[in-house]
Amino acid sequence: MNVTKRPASKLSEIDFSNLGFGKFYSDHMLVKVYEHGAWKESEIVPYEYFPISPANITLHYGQSIFEGMKAFRGDDGIVRLFRPEKNIARLNISAERMAIPQLDEKETLNELVELITLDQDFTPPHLGSSLYIRPFIFAMDPNLGVKISDTYRFMIICTPVDAYYGRNLQTVGIFASKTFTRAALGGTGHVKAAANYAQSLYAAKQAQLKGFKQIMWLDGRDHKYVDEVGTMNIMFVIGDTLITPTLEQGTILAGITRDSVLRIARDLGWKVEERLIAFQEVVDAGRKGTLQECFGTGTAATIAPVGRIGSEGMDDIIVNGNEVGPYAKKIYDELLGIQYGKLPDRYGWTVEIKKPKK
Repeated sequence: MNVTKRPASKLSEIDFSNLGFGKFYSDHMLVKVYEHGAWKESEIVPYEYFPISPANITLHYGQSIFEGMKAFRGDDGIVRLFRPEKNIARLNISAERMAIPQLDEKETLNELVELITLDQDFTPPHLGSSLYIRPFIFAMDPNLGVKISDTYRFMIICTPVDAYYGRNLQTVGIFASKTFTRAALGGTGHVKAAANYAQSLYAAKQAQLKGFKQIMWLDGRDHKYVDEVGTMNIMFVIGDTLITPTLEQGTILAGITRDSVLRIARDLGWKVEERLIAFQEVVDAGRKGTLQECFGTGTAATIAPVGRIGSEGMDDIIVNGNEVGPYAKKIYDELLGIQYGKLPDRYGWTVEIKKPKK
């Protein structure tokens, strides 16, 4: 793979005490082009803007997919990727659904590691912050006809970030919409298509105008069953059982963090159920006092405890006194412990990044 290094690093320009999310970018990006029926050799080049045709097919018809993963710097100074092979595999699932050519997963993982090795100094050192990694593929044909593109570009860019909802574990409010729909049976709810997020923005804005941080999506047919939240999968602790919506309907993204949390929870001896969960069941549990906790899981959000749940025509449900509960705190500590190398990686989930060669 050809590597062109940036002449002078931007590292000194970054305020690591005030990162936000997606404000700064590392020195380099990975680029791979698909044309004439094949992916060409990847390149690592300086992060920069690039020209694009006004007739670019993605701009008009949205043939684009992406992933989100993170690298973490431990107290030992080692940078670790978290389950990157899972994200690459899911990118290929998205590619298949969106009629985009798939990538060689082993080759892509090796290229990702090479990019992160080069730019690892952009990984923040404090707990809760990370190097957020965004792989994405988009169609490149300059064509206004509605068609599958013949050319594509695969890229990976990196941004040092604080935690999505702030450095400290804190509760958020979510609003269950009975008006808007995120995904339908047979649709693209199970993949990370850019269009899924574009069409969610208006509904999320309406929830925010009501004083909530995120929207909670219910099923697209009856608005009866819980699907997921805008930036994360969702979990409830009712009684002594951790419950999360099943993936079987094909309308929910199979979150890597979701999968990790469920694995850890079962190993901790918690009762776990993956099933259809009616929103009314959550409401009833909240009224009866059996809804112990609710929290979201996702790469960006990590663990996001939910302190308030609202919806049309009902009083808000306050969960655990709007405080972080013991289930969310325990799973947060376990997950971050593995990601930052504070706990043994008993699952083999992390990939250590070696120091770059001088």
